Amino acid sequence: MLKTEPSTIRMFSFVGGLLIFLIWELLSPYRPVTVSKLKRWIINLAFTGFNNIILSLLFAAAIVQACQYVSVNRLGILNSIEMPHWQKILLTIIILDFMLYIWHLLNHKVPFLWDLHRVHHCDLNMDVSTATRFHVGELAISKVITLCLILFLGVDVYGLFLFETLVIMATQFHHSSLKISVWFEKFFWILFVPPSMHRIHHSVIIKERDSNYGIIFSLWDRILGTLLTDIDQTEIRIGVGSYQKQEKLNFHHLLMMPLTRRVR
Repeated sequence: MLKTEPSTIRMFSFVGGLLIFLIWELLSPYRPVTVSKLKRWIINLAFTGFNNIILSLLFAAAIVQACQYVSVNRLGILNSIEMPHWQKILLTIIILDFMLYIWHLLNHKVPFLWDLHRVHHCDLNMDVSTATRFHVGELAISKVITLCLILFLGVDVYGLFLFETLVIMATQFHHSSLKISVWFEKFFWILFVPPSMHRIHHSVIIKERDSNYGIIFSLWDRILGTLLTDIDQTEIRIGVGSYQKQEKLNFHHLLMMPLTRRVR
């Protein structure tokens, strides 16, 4: 049950979110598309399928077994503290989201990691499919970090899968090209990451891109001084300045991109 039940929920969250936000984008888009949406979706979903196959083979069983191991043997920081299970899960979500913020920031600051992460940022339009567009090398490193955090913190399988499900929902939402009321986004922005916040992060302007690293919570950007808000949303151009031709951003180009000349 532990191996299938949470992962099934996560799968349905992923597919359901894609469909819901796609329909929402088509009915009420934030801005018109500038390149073929169909072609971008094919490329981005190809990355999803490719990454899932590789990562499942390499890490799925190891991650579940690590969670079970720390739970059975009462290992890790969280298992050394007496508190209700729901509080441990809440702490798991908060701590892992902070670590994901740090990981995201490092992907922009460390040259080798940026070589991988720029695959995500060179999407010429940003919509819910962009949330699936990551290089397998970046995700593999993040899975190794996840394994280390499971052992160090003592994360159980339910806490991890709840966190990963929330990450899926959050990333799909804030990558979506949605026309949302300004008052809602300002209210949502107090604690969480709305599309307008993450849209700034996907700007071709490096100063704007190097901000707003939050995934679930916007608090880390506020606390650590990486929050940027005062940007005209209508003037934001999405992508990486050196990659502005869709015909050079096909699946094989993106897969080999980390081996090409580094650009910011």
